[in-house]
Amino acid sequence: MSKLLSADFARLKKDKVFWIGMIFMLAVGILSPVMNYIDMNQGGYKIPLESSFFVYAVYIGILLSAFCSLFVGTEYSDGTIRNKIVIGHGRIQVYLSHFLVCSAAGLLMCAAYFLPAGMIGTCLLGFFQTDIQVILGLILCSVIMSLAFTAVFTMVAMLNQNKALVAVINMLGVFILLFGAIYIRAKLYEPKVYEGYVYKDESGEIVEVEEEPNPNYLSGTKREVYTFLYDVIPTCQSLQITSMEAVSPWRLAGYSAAITIAATGAGLFFFRKKDIK
Repeated sequence: MSKLLSADFARLKKDKVFWIGMIFMLAVGILSPVMNYIDMNQGGYKIPLESSFFVYAVYIGILLSAFCSLFVGTEYSDGTIRNKIVIGHGRIQVYLSHFLVCSAAGLLMCAAYFLPAGMIGTCLLGFFQTDIQVILGLILCSVIMSLAFTAVFTMVAMLNQNKALVAVINMLGVFILLFGAIYIRAKLYEPKVYEGYVYKDESGEIVEVEEEPNPNYLSGTKREVYTFLYDVIPTCQSLQITSMEAVSPWRLAGYSAAITIAATGAGLFFFRKKDIK
């Protein structure tokens, strides 16, 4: 196992997609507090550090979908995975090695954002106004969410030897889930009633419109289902973390941990039976 990890980490150091992701996250981590500082000076109002600190939670799923697909796919296209098994490495060890290295890559990309964002942001905007325990909880939640993304993308990549197809499935899938998350969020944020208002019509008369129920408001079982999906799906979690609206970060972390275990378990089960060409 140690030899597999050493070989995969050696590949990671030279992987272009990984370094593109690192540079992108580093650039966003630097620019985010700087742009907030400029806006704060021009607008004359206070912008807290945490206002955009967690934006990386949205980006990490997209970056990992590309990285995991190409990193593992290259191993298949080069025949490396088959060679590892032929020379005696167990399939479980081969699978877990890829998962661990891809997980490390995701965590490094996250750190490439929040370390400079935290240091530069503290210098320019001041320290977090929100309780530090909440901040640390959301960071931990985002880390476990990153592992859930990695587990799913690694599973897809390890069970399909077509690198191009895997990249399409993972990248298209994460965008579909992201747009789905935006839709679910919009439905959950529908107001229960439309507030009443007063306006003046063309003839100059004052017209009063009473409040009325919103027919699009979700209630009952349907709302419970939407709320459950909003907590479970990793892209939905990323929106909650980015906007710091997560009511219970630990519940989200628990769902992400469950996804990580389930996806890794399923991947290991089917990879052991897979015919590798």
